[in-house]
Amino acid sequence: MKEEMTNESHPRPRSPFNAIRAIDYTVIFVRDMAAMRRFYQDVLAFPLLRELSPNWIEYGLGHNTLALARPSRTSGDALLPAGSAALQLAFKVSAAEVDACAEELVRQGVALVSPPTNQSFGHRTLFFRDPDGNLLEVYAEI
Repeated sequence: MKEEMTNESHPRPRSPFNAIRAIDYTVIFVRDMAAMRRFYQDVLAFPLLRELSPNWIEYGLGHNTLALARPSRTSGDALLPAGSAALQLAFKVSAAEVDACAEELVRQGVALVSPPTNQSFGHRTLFFRDPDGNLLEVYAEI
């Protein structure tokens, strides 16, 4: 088995997790399925991949799947309190599309957390929230 060096005196064995090449799907545990479905399907216009049940809906995004799910047998964790973001998702687009996305969000009545802004680290970013309060970012490398 090949070993990776963390420092010269303590070799670190290769992990079987080094085989992971991508995130296949992301699950958002939702508080309000109807509102979240309207937002991701109607406002963001994500293409519906499949609906396994009223409690599990999948959207296809390139090679990835974004699933909306009500916690059930797979998760006994309590949802975070309203007003607490559980995650941040970043969606990559071209620079011109950042502004077009901002205009569409405003047209759809979505409040922007931060309008399109050129960041010092070379990204043009736009921040907003979904109905459950998760922070969403649309960005482009500039």
